[in-house]
Amino acid sequence: MLGEYLIEGRGAAEIAAGIERAVGAGGLEPGQLLPPLRKLADELGVNPNTVAAAYRVLRERGVIETAGRRGSRVRSVPATTGRDHIHVEVPDGVRDVSHGNPDPALLPSLERAFAAAAARGDRAPVLYGDVAVDPELARLARAALHADGVPDGPLAVVSGSLDAVERVLTAHLRPGDTVAVEDPGWGRTLDLVPALGLRTAPVPVDDEGPLPDGLRDALRAGARALIVTDRAQNPTGAAVSAARAHALRAVLSDHPGTLLIEDDHGHGIVDVPLHPLAGVTRHWAFVRSAAKAYGPDLRLAVLTGDGVTVDRVRGRQRLGPGWVSRLLQRALVRLWSDGAVDAGAVAAAYGRRRDGLLTALAARGVEAHGVSGMNVWVPVPDETAVVARLLHAGWAVAPGARYRMSAPPGIRITVSGLTEDETGPLADAVASARGPGPARSYV
Repeated sequence: MLGEYLIEGRGAAEIAAGIERAVGAGGLEPGQLLPPLRKLADELGVNPNTVAAAYRVLRERGVIETAGRRGSRVRSVPATTGRDHIHVEVPDGVRDVSHGNPDPALLPSLERAFAAAAARGDRAPVLYGDVAVDPELARLARAALHADGVPDGPLAVVSGSLDAVERVLTAHLRPGDTVAVEDPGWGRTLDLVPALGLRTAPVPVDDEGPLPDGLRDALRAGARALIVTDRAQNPTGAAVSAARAHALRAVLSDHPGTLLIEDDHGHGIVDVPLHPLAGVTRHWAFVRSAAKAYGPDLRLAVLTGDGVTVDRVRGRQRLGPGWVSRLLQRALVRLWSDGAVDAGAVAAAYGRRRDGLLTALAARGVEAHGVSGMNVWVPVPDETAVVARLLHAGWAVAPGARYRMSAPPGIRITVSGLTEDETGPLADAVASARGPGPARSYV
């Protein structure tokens, strides 16, 4: 018994599934201690090895964690719930700047592109056994990657950045391996890694990207992989600078066995140059998503990397979905070919909104961060209190707990839909909610 919840089952799969359902439904709470193996085995009338197998499955799925003699307990943020449960309910009349979405007004019309792709599909339908990557998409993607200094490698098409990250991690790592991640970093990544049975090692971030000393510490402690956001980092807006890229490459060169994954989801919405890290480790992957520039529902990203990594991703993909819709691929080709998105204009629009808020906050004595993309990160002394005060003042922001591990508290503000008239009042509200006191760095 755990409180009022009864663990049941005779087989390892039944026991694990029951516990996972209870965690998802709230019957077992984050941090709650599970019974010792032998005690639960006695209660269920099963072999202790059966309970051990159930607990192992739950660890690999990121539901529980084990700390030696201190036993097993539900993770503080179980993979079954994820960080999306850390959010603000936005009442009517409250301005929502927490969502992380692009401005719909800056997204292109998809009608003509999909009509052209559909017409082509009617003339020559894609059938089983056809190539997985549209040749024209491959040509355009390779040219763009080459222009940005990404090393040459084979291409795959996947269903977005997170799909790419998951496929690459599972292609190389095994449960129990450690992955170095940005802190603060993308909440979905911080959920995905433990959900795969992997461990996370936080690497501090500043405006220029991950700190070299933090990465060095993580790799020396045994991290086998690194996930980096090159530009428009979520939530801080960091962008890897040329100097920082040089320093990070130097660290990685001392650990050539590290699996490097670079996420360039900001392509098409940023005006800062790309400084890729790929090329100093044996295994690497670089993913470029279309979601931010062309719309979140366009679930498509281009993945390149070393031959072994891309071959493993393709092989596993063939055993599952097979390929990403060629209709989607051809529509994106049409969008690229037609110049449907003016990347410079989009980047400038987001830049004006972001810089306007940063300037307004600075004028009120509030330090904030956001050198690229559509988000601003504001360090705060008391995250819960600031979020609540802002909500009371009519502003919904994203709690920093969704994005951080050991980094100090903060809030994320999405500026994609922010108007010039709203900037001053929002800055006033943040300054008031944050209260007096010196600003704190998120490094």
